[in-house]
Amino acid sequence: MKLIFAAALLACLMSPVAFGQQANKNNDREFKSLIELYFTAWSSLNPDNAAPLYAKDADLVFYDIAPLKYTGWTEYDRGVRNVLGGFESLKLMPNSDLKVTRRGNVAWTTVTFHLSAKQKGGGQMETDGRHTAIWEKHGGKWLIVHEHFSAPLQG
Repeated sequence: MKLIFAAALLACLMSPVAFGQQANKNNDREFKSLIELYFTAWSSLNPDNAAPLYAKDADLVFYDIAPLKYTGWTEYDRGVRNVLGGFESLKLMPNSDLKVTRRGNVAWTTVTFHLSAKQKGGGQMETDGRHTAIWEKHGGKWLIVHEHFSAPLQG
């Protein structure tokens, strides 16, 4: 009887670990898809394609490469159109180092990426960068409520 009790106790203690691991794998898959969608959307040079990934609260802060900061999606949308207007093509490719951390209805992702762009003036741009996003679940859908998109200084 003690052996059965010990086995049952061990099974109960192991279950949350197994469930937690499965949940982490599911989160990683879910956010891997979201990150791929994110980079594809911005590579299109059309903010309308990225808009569904963002919460629209007026006081949210988004850091992009230029300018320093956008407050709210409306400002971000308007400003980034000016920046993207200088490109003929843009390819953003996430690397395989995506890290997902989730706490209830909030998650954050970090990933590095490679940017390859052709400017309308004829110049080519190649750089590596980093992306951090804070996601919040709204109505069953993950939306970006803050992000930091940057490239290291070239030295």
